[in-house]
Amino acid sequence: MTTPLTLDRDGIARRIPHSGSMCLLDRLQAWDADAIHCTTHSHTQVDNPLRTASGLMAPNLIEYAAQAMALHGGLLAPEGAEPSAGFLASARNVRFAVERFDDIAGDLQVHARRLSGDARQVLYEFAVNDGEGRSLAEGRAVVVLNTPLASLTE
Repeated sequence: MTTPLTLDRDGIARRIPHSGSMCLLDRLQAWDADAIHCTTHSHTQVDNPLRTASGLMAPNLIEYAAQAMALHGGLLAPEGAEPSAGFLASARNVRFAVERFDDIAGDLQVHARRLSGDARQVLYEFAVNDGEGRSLAEGRAVVVLNTPLASLTE
């Protein structure tokens, strides 16, 4: 995987629809037309918006992966384009190796690979690992793009 640029958290926030503390990714490490790799330590932040009284539960790792997918789409978009509207339509074959992840030391490694897609939807596979390469979560996700919710129910 090659990358013509790296981005910090502010650069990422300009390319995805999430802002403030809801922008969970800290650094773009690498990307190409098919895949993206990001890192973050936001899971260690006491004010993480996904944190509950029980901590950060494993299903929230899907949101980390979804933000990497959103960033990938933003990087593939024409220069200066606004972040595209999209939503996670489904997550399948998801496997979690932990119950919670706020106690994971070091950065999370967030990977997503585009498997197929068009202007309306994209299929990604994703993996989130700890800094030592141990799998925390993996699966597949469908992201629906630029589609008003009303048209999905008609």
